[in-house]
Amino acid sequence: MAMGRLHQLSRTQLVGRPLPEVFAFFADAAMLEALTPPFLHFRILTPMPIELGTGARLDYQLSLFGLPLRWRTRITDWQPGRRFVDEQEAGPYALWRHTHEFEARGTSTLMRDVVDYLEPLGPVGQVAHILFVRRTLDRIFDFRRDAIARLLPGAEGPHQPETGARRAHPG
Repeated sequence: MAMGRLHQLSRTQLVGRPLPEVFAFFADAAMLEALTPPFLHFRILTPMPIELGTGARLDYQLSLFGLPLRWRTRITDWQPGRRFVDEQEAGPYALWRHTHEFEARGTSTLMRDVVDYLEPLGPVGQVAHILFVRRTLDRIFDFRRDAIARLLPGAEGPHQPETGARRAHPG
């Protein structure tokens, strides 16, 4: 099966809250629903509470363009206070790796999200990426940025010009 090109979405956001508080917020899987736009009809299927750490699995249900989807991710790297990585085990992408990084900046925290992803279905997936996947991911991460600003007082918008940057890698 022909593979598409690896894409990368990168976002940064400065939150005017201390790193331990910001990391704890993201370490609470229950916050995922609040950070996901309503148009996805996102629901966590894994029973709560979920103890996040290396090897933890989360099952979700969502709807995209009216199509119900199931998605399973696994935490593959867990470094409390610094970073964690969740990777798709089953879902709509050929590859999905979301790296969450946290860096103290005085009494604030710089958050960095880097998502490496590959659409399925070779050339058909590449066309889908151009037509709607890229824009949909931008909408999802824009919502997430705004939700963080609402839920964590002191959060600002994009921190660096690279926000929303996307690089294609040879695949």
